[in-house]
Amino acid sequence: MARRRRAPRRWLRIIGRVIEVGLILVAFGLLLLWCSVPSTSALATENPTTTAFIDLRRQQGGKDFKLEWKWRPIGKISRYLRAAIIYAEDYNFYRHDGVDWDAIESAVESNLEKGSLSIGGSTITQQLAKNLYLSPSRSFIRKLRELLIAYSLEDNLSKQRILELYLNVVEWGDGVFGAEAAARHWFGKSAQSLTPAEAIRLAIALPNPFKRAPNVHSADLTKKSVRLTRLLRMQGLIDEAQERATLDAVGAPEAKTLPARKRAVDAGSDEAPPPSPPPVPPSTPEPTPSTSSGEEPITTPEATP
Repeated sequence: MARRRRAPRRWLRIIGRVIEVGLILVAFGLLLLWCSVPSTSALATENPTTTAFIDLRRQQGGKDFKLEWKWRPIGKISRYLRAAIIYAEDYNFYRHDGVDWDAIESAVESNLEKGSLSIGGSTITQQLAKNLYLSPSRSFIRKLRELLIAYSLEDNLSKQRILELYLNVVEWGDGVFGAEAAARHWFGKSAQSLTPAEAIRLAIALPNPFKRAPNVHSADLTKKSVRLTRLLRMQGLIDEAQERATLDAVGAPEAKTLPARKRAVDAGSDEAPPPSPPPVPPSTPEPTPSTSSGEEPITTPEATP
C-alpha cells in the first residue's frame, strides 16, 4: 500500500520539475530573443549605410550584382508616393504603435481559410524592421524579432522618420532600392517628379516588386490602382482632371471619376472602403525639382485616432 501511495507523488514531482525546466528554457529563449534586437536609436539622426536585404541580394548576385540606391529626404519624395504607400501598405500607420493587431488577426484568418500558415498583416514599421535587419525567410522566430524591432523603431523614431527610412530602403526591383532609384529605374525621373499614376504603380508593386513590378499589368493590379486613385481624390491630393488622367494611365479608362464632394462611403467600389486615411491638405504645394539639399521637407500630417 505504501509503495502505491508513493508512486503518484513521484510522478507529480517529475511533472513539476519538467514544467519548471520548461519555463526556465522559455524564459531563457525570450531573453536571447530580446538581446538579439539591434539598437535603433542612431537611426533618428543617421542614415543606414546598408541593409540586410541589400547584403542578401549582393551575396546572391555575386559579381553581377549592381546596386541602384540613392538617399533622398522625405521632402524630396513625391507626396503622391508617400500617400499611396500609406494607403496601400499600412492604412493605420499614424494610429498604431508599430504593430496593427487587427490587421494581423484579419490576415491570419484569411490565410487559414486559404490553408496558409503565414501570418501577414505587416505594418510599414515591421517591413522597415525586416528590410533593415532581417531576411525575407518566413519563420515564427523571425516574426517575433520583427515585432520586437518594430516596437523599438517606434520608441526611438518619429512616424515621419520611419516613413522616410522605409521609402529609402524598400526593394523595388533587381538591385533597385529606395524611391529615388525606383523612380529613375522605372520612369526615368526623380522621386520628386513622379505623377500620381507613377506613384500608384510603385505603391502597388510592394511588397513583391518582382511579381508586381510597375510594368506588370493585370486586372487585380488595375483594381488596386483604381482604389488608390480614388483615395487620392477623396483626400484632396488630386482634382477631377488629374483623377481622369490617372485612371487612364493605370489602364482603367472605363472607370468613372468621383463626383464633386463625393463621400468615401460612395466611392464606387464594390466593397466597403476603409476608414478615412491620414489627411493631406490640398493647399500643400507639390515640390518642384531642386538641387538644394537644405529644402525643408514637406510633412505628411498625422491623423487623429
